[in-house]
Amino acid sequence: MILGVLGGMGPLAGAQFCARLTLLTPAARDQDHIPFLLWSDPSVPDRTAARLGTGPDPLPALLRGLRGLEAAGARAIVIPCNTAHGWFDAMQAACPLPILHIVDAAAVDLARQGVRPGRIGLLATEGTLAMRLYQERLQAAGWEVLVPPPGVMTGCVTPAIEAVKAGRPEASTARLAEAAAGLVAAGATAVVLGCTEIPLGLPEGAARAAVGVPVVDTIDALARAAIGWARPAV
Repeated sequence: MILGVLGGMGPLAGAQFCARLTLLTPAARDQDHIPFLLWSDPSVPDRTAARLGTGPDPLPALLRGLRGLEAAGARAIVIPCNTAHGWFDAMQAACPLPILHIVDAAAVDLARQGVRPGRIGLLATEGTLAMRLYQERLQAAGWEVLVPPPGVMTGCVTPAIEAVKAGRPEASTARLAEAAAGLVAAGATAVVLGCTEIPLGLPEGAARAAVGVPVVDTIDALARAAIGWARPAV
């Protein structure tokens, strides 16, 4: 079965998803890996701008990508862009293929890491926060979701995401670490990296370990969900 990856939002995040899907798949040879198709379309209008009313609707471009992946033979879809999930219902209604939801994947990863329902922190785009994608879905499962205050969003999180999109992930690490530390200080027992640019700016290693609580990388969480779809027995 072929997995369709609706990417390009941004291009580096989509490419990172494909790399992590490959690295996380239990495989001893080429033939053990999951066939996938990457539709990387960076022309999709900015999702946060659309949600905040300052840019065009991305849905037509998202649907074009879904149709292209279906026509090419995909049998399920993943979208390594959190904010794009604000249009999830419309996409799923228009697409006969199952679309794996990134917030559901993050919830599974919280449980995988032993994070019990309680207070968790969320780093995400302004659009994702405004749409309450994580707040509503995770609160229904018992988690209280803490988000950065406006000053931290404008001073740390949004510039960090922009730096990754500009190909400078190393320029975002200190800002993201500061934002994560603020959430932990406010009582978060885990931090969800709810924008697929953020794991690139706060990579595995010393910077992420310094957060001091479990960290959910939504690129990895979505990759694990895709592996579970393709290899149910794994």
